[in-house]
Amino acid sequence: MSLDDLRKELTAVDRQIVDLIAARQRLVSDIGRDKQSTGTGTRDYAREKDVLDMGRAQAEKLGIDPDLAEDVLRKLIRSSLASQERERVIAEGKGDGQRVLVIGGAGKMGGWFVDFFASQGFDTTIADSCVDNGPGRFKSWTDAGVDYDVIVVAAPLAVSGRILAQLAVLKPAGLVFDIGSLKTPLIDGLTELRSAGCRVTSLHPMYGPETRLLSGHHLIFCDAGVPEATQAAKELFSSTMVEQLDMGLDDHDRLIAYVLGLSHALNIAFFTALAESGEAAPKLAQLSSTTFDSQLLVSAAVAQDNPHLYFEIQNLNRFGLGPLDALCSAANRIRKSVANGDKESFIELMEKGRQYMALRG
Repeated sequence: MSLDDLRKELTAVDRQIVDLIAARQRLVSDIGRDKQSTGTGTRDYAREKDVLDMGRAQAEKLGIDPDLAEDVLRKLIRSSLASQERERVIAEGKGDGQRVLVIGGAGKMGGWFVDFFASQGFDTTIADSCVDNGPGRFKSWTDAGVDYDVIVVAAPLAVSGRILAQLAVLKPAGLVFDIGSLKTPLIDGLTELRSAGCRVTSLHPMYGPETRLLSGHHLIFCDAGVPEATQAAKELFSSTMVEQLDMGLDDHDRLIAYVLGLSHALNIAFFTALAESGEAAPKLAQLSSTTFDSQLLVSAAVAQDNPHLYFEIQNLNRFGLGPLDALCSAANRIRKSVANGDKESFIELMEKGRQYMALRG
């Protein structure tokens, strides 16, 4: 057979693969509807394991790479779960025409919440300085009013603090929550809302705006002194598979200083050192290793993110300097052990790290 003939056959096989994926998705939808009618949970880890084990066994039998088969099946399972979760959210939608105002709704995470509420049947209004006034869209949130069942504050951190304080003066009757990555700049506004008798709580989605499947992701709920409001916010996500975590406002920022602050700083330090090294990026890429590639992938994503938000996360957290000081101290200890040829100290650092990482499980 000629190369053209072989490519035509390959194209035909690729079409069959896509057709089979479509058939699988149709079955997934039927299974999802059955789960909804019987009250069965969306995710079944035992079933997923069976599917992956079957795929690996079948791959070995056919003489193909079992890892390839598992990777393909994992992607299909994840896509299936995302479809089932989305359909369940729509089917169990709690909107029923209730009104939602998303302040900052033209932003990335604000937009995620706009889509989330719209999918549940909420009448969703956006207030954002980036939009023009029109149906359901206001350039200024004060023009939108506060007569809503839910108000989401998804503005930058410093701005969100001021908005929460202004809302306390207006005393909205509906549920109010922010989605700030830090709570230190927001505590005064949250306290004022609570003192005004408002139904207020505070959320932190530990996922990005590109997230389609909430399974495996966390959503933090920080009670602001109104437990009923926190419970009402949790119920909005009851049809999803997101893992709900309860956390105090002070605990939140102390832990986030490590989870976000430290990890961001480490990656910024990494790509800053590379950028100032004088070494050409293509040349380093040619010499890449598994560790370098993994670190470069994460650092590249950080470099493309919002620098203003990242600075706020570092600068506005009253616990923020502790992890940064620890990072500088650790880097200096590594440098000292290398400069002095102190192998024992270097090994001790790695042993402590190994022991700490073993505690994750």
